[in-house]
Amino acid sequence: MTEVLYGTILSAMSTGLGALIILFIGQSMTHKWRDILLAFTAGIMMAASTMSLIPEALNAGGFLPLVVGIFLGVLTLTLLEKNIPHIDIAHNKKGIEFDEKAMLIVAAITLHNIPEGLSVGVSYASENGGDTGNLIAFAIGLQNAPEGFLVALFLVNQKISRLKAFIVATLTGTIEIFTGLLGFYLTSYVASLVPYGLSFAAGAMLFIIYKELIPESHGDGHERTSTYSFIIGLLFMILLIDLF
Repeated sequence: MTEVLYGTILSAMSTGLGALIILFIGQSMTHKWRDILLAFTAGIMMAASTMSLIPEALNAGGFLPLVVGIFLGVLTLTLLEKNIPHIDIAHNKKGIEFDEKAMLIVAAITLHNIPEGLSVGVSYASENGGDTGNLIAFAIGLQNAPEGFLVALFLVNQKISRLKAFIVATLTGTIEIFTGLLGFYLTSYVASLVPYGLSFAAGAMLFIIYKELIPESHGDGHERTSTYSFIIGLLFMILLIDLF
């Protein structure tokens, strides 16, 4: 229990760690470096989902639960995309006032963090809970850090104070603590849910990689650099899986 609590808190608070950068830099960051960060994160998450979550799900329940869980993860993210306002933060160049519309955007980002928290929680409930959970928490944490920075940068560009932008961006990640604990308890007490939970996490992560991270890292003419960064991230996570 202590381990899953620490893991969910650390992965969620990585959003705040990324947002912390906004207190020390200017209001801009080159698209090239944003794309490199996003692509590196995509590589990390790809290795985590295909080499950790999916094999664990297969071992726990076989192919059918894997298919069902992956499609449930993809469906959940699809419904969120269709029904909750979303903005391409990394490539947004025009400002809007921090009114109800901006609050909607912050709320949307918060809700998009729900499947990520579930991914961490169910990973700790697997047979190799500690190792798998720590790896997925690390992968989600790495994804949350640039996201937190981009959210804070977006808010600063809307003339919000740096401190307030940092606080708001950090708060968007806290929902992952609660959803992570929820995922852990559900799959811990209903053992048959473990393969579905693991594959749900894999499906959600694959959706985020292909729908969000890869397109956003290829939006400003840095495709080759981003591709290299993706491969480095992939290999880095494979090394961690091999070591731990």
